[in-house]
Amino acid sequence: MAVDRDPQAIQVAKARLGSARVAWLACSYADPQALAAIREFRPEFALFDLGVSTRQLDSDARGFSFRPGVPLDMRMAPGAGETAAELLNGMDMSEMARLFRDYGDERRAKCLAATIVRRRSRSRFSTSDDLVNAIRSALGPRTGPSDFARLFQAVRIAVNGEIEALETALPIVLEALVPGGVLAVISYHSVEDRAVKRSFREWSRCCVCPVSAPVCTCRGRPLGSEDPRKPIRPTAKEIADNPRARSARLRVFRKADAR
Repeated sequence: MAVDRDPQAIQVAKARLGSARVAWLACSYADPQALAAIREFRPEFALFDLGVSTRQLDSDARGFSFRPGVPLDMRMAPGAGETAAELLNGMDMSEMARLFRDYGDERRAKCLAATIVRRRSRSRFSTSDDLVNAIRSALGPRTGPSDFARLFQAVRIAVNGEIEALETALPIVLEALVPGGVLAVISYHSVEDRAVKRSFREWSRCCVCPVSAPVCTCRGRPLGSEDPRKPIRPTAKEIADNPRARSARLRVFRKADAR
């Protein structure tokens, strides 16, 4: 079973793999339709490949890049929901500051949010140049591609509700796995990786009751274990072959056998 909210990704994968042995779903993996299908499917192995694809990044029309003149779109499902431009033009300053702080690890998030609000009052944001210039104005002229990538990525995560989708889907997919099944997640961003790590660590604990509880009333056993305990990172050769893999982290969780 293959699930992706980008119809183009489904089209490309279907051309390569066919439909004889694959069920294709064009929606978010956190969509109720997808979660119901996964529960029924009862997988032995589930892989989440998070983030944006090279094909999406390289297409200016999709609006994920900070190359000059690119429209601020960033929607993984074309035509569905709010664009990045609409988000930046409509979000209030405090919420925007939280976005850049939580999703972009930006210490000067309040300054950046205030700069965007001030600039959009004069001219609405519509292209990558608007956001790049706001970042340079707020954070200084020495900002560069790594800063743009990090902050554009934060906007993309918000536009697509990626963290909320991940936190919704992970426990349901774990529940759907057969006993002994494996759940693997490839993440490319510290926010995504923290969400996965937090879930895996909690599932590995015997008890999740509050410290103040006098008696354990929870499940009383781990739901499985991380295997391996630490994330798997790309090798030097993999990074040389594909530089965009440099930030990838693969975490693996093996569900406990039935008792």
